[in-house]
Amino acid sequence: MNTINLLTATETQVQEMEWGRLIWKASTALGNSASMTVGICEILPGQANPRHSHPNCSEVLHVLQGTIVHTFGDEEVTMTTGDVITVPPNLNHNARNIGDDLAILAIAFDSADRRTVGE
Repeated sequence: MNTINLLTATETQVQEMEWGRLIWKASTALGNSASMTVGICEILPGQANPRHSHPNCSEVLHVLQGTIVHTFGDEEVTMTTGDVITVPPNLNHNARNIGDDLAILAIAFDSADRRTVGE
């Protein structure tokens, strides 16, 4: 893909979940990326997304707002605004919002066709 592709705010893909929502900004499905998937994950206070893994890609997660506990494998780490974690393919993980406010996470994957198992 050798062109610049604009995706306006009204063109993003939003997936509402019981625990929050995923807002997709770039991917093959959206037609604006051939190499990455990029989005925002919002987790409601006291909620967590299901444990899952990505068999075809790594994930980078950047906490933009809030405090979460990120569980991966048998380990847990507490993350706050500004923290970044990299999750390799096939590692079961999830995030739980332990704060009083909405947790907002920037998420990026090194595949434009991110796959998820267990979500």
